[in-house]
Amino acid sequence: MNIRERFEEKEFQELSPCASHSRNSRGRDLPEPECDIRTVYQRDRDRILHSKAFRRLKDKTQVFLAPQGDHYRTRLTHTLEVSQTARTVAKALKLNEDLVEAIALGHDLGHTPFGHAGEDALNEVCPEGFAHYKQSLRVVEILEKEGRGLNLTWEVRDGIRNHRTAGHPHTLEGQVVRLCDKISYIHHDMDDAERAGIISEDDIPITLRVVLGMTTRERLNTLIHDMVANSFGRDRIIQSEEIHEAMMTLRKLMFDNVYTNPMAKHEEIKAKRMLQQLYEYYSKHPEKLSREYQELIARGEKKERVVCDYISGMTDQYSIHKFQEIFVPKAWAVY
Repeated sequence: MNIRERFEEKEFQELSPCASHSRNSRGRDLPEPECDIRTVYQRDRDRILHSKAFRRLKDKTQVFLAPQGDHYRTRLTHTLEVSQTARTVAKALKLNEDLVEAIALGHDLGHTPFGHAGEDALNEVCPEGFAHYKQSLRVVEILEKEGRGLNLTWEVRDGIRNHRTAGHPHTLEGQVVRLCDKISYIHHDMDDAERAGIISEDDIPITLRVVLGMTTRERLNTLIHDMVANSFGRDRIIQSEEIHEAMMTLRKLMFDNVYTNPMAKHEEIKAKRMLQQLYEYYSKHPEKLSREYQELIARGEKKERVVCDYISGMTDQYSIHKFQEIFVPKAWAVY
């Protein structure tokens, strides 16, 4: 019995019967020889962690565009917080922590520069529409490794595809990530908004604070404990009715006071226009795309979709750089 087989046997002995056991994975679209050290979900986690799309998350907006401060979240730190929260829950519920980690690390790989403003911008101009959860799946299935994709297991791709609020993951691990994603962004976006002076604890109704906690830290603790307590031994991941209603009320408060706040969002109109102008430019000049994207068009991918691939893969700063390179005139000089 090799190391991987020992891991698989340990899962069988220790994890919940409702957990996704590595040895029972539905597998990959392209069959591969098994690793003698890592389980299939450990390999998926490593592939995502080493991908170019994952590294680019460090310079993609979470909520605040180009924040002037060292402690505001980016799309990368959001991803890491989702991963850590989800792993904590998975361990407590005796679920497959490796599968949870792989889904969490990959769930936002398809996000655009400038957060949901960028997503809205591409969705408005692309004839086929644009959604970051679909793009995350496209990243791991097609775009990474120069068009070959990462060949991830079915369970990881299912979790990525269904991590949005309206999604329905088929595994408990996917359900954990789906809920932890919501918990994480409510928690850390409120923390960032308080740091930015957009809201304060006094703006949160006392009825919510009594139920969930008086600080962001207390509220995160409440939400995690409630999920574990109500999901343990069950075949689905749930919250108590009281905590769920309070969390959704807090989420609405965030939408009303932060996500649509003019102070936090006043630059988004510029960002959207910039990305849409880049879309129009590359749609007219696909020869200006990077080589790997030109090759996608050559092999039959729709030009409009590939242009979205290219722009959504940009970081905030790179998209600004390309816009300046294309549209901002340079001073003429003779040396």
